[in-house]
Amino acid sequence: MTKHRIYTMSFASVYPLYIAKAEKKGRTKAEVDEIICWLTGHDQKSLNVEIEKQTDFETFFTEAPKMNPARKQITGMICGVRVEEIKEPTMREIRYLDKLIDELAKGKVMEKILRQD
Repeated sequence: MTKHRIYTMSFASVYPLYIAKAEKKGRTKAEVDEIICWLTGHDQKSLNVEIEKQTDFETFFTEAPKMNPARKQITGMICGVRVEEIKEPTMREIRYLDKLIDELAKGKVMEKILRQD
């Protein structure tokens, strides 16, 4: 899948996969939503609107209410690439979210996932 295709995919089409990954490891949809809201500045209501509108990934991130500045603390490997070394801004935001969901599925506590320690 090319970068362009990822950007034009709706966030809503991937959102259930994030939830399924978390729930498979005993985590909850509420935790997934908390992570997404922390990262993007959405509240539950505006997140639900974006999902309902089938907003594409690029728009979801570029028009997010307020991307969390603490996201720069997210480091490590995702899909074989160091997330902090990704140059393209939208792809880096997508991979930040992927990394946070991975951390949730691996059992990390929310305070660490949300960089509150």
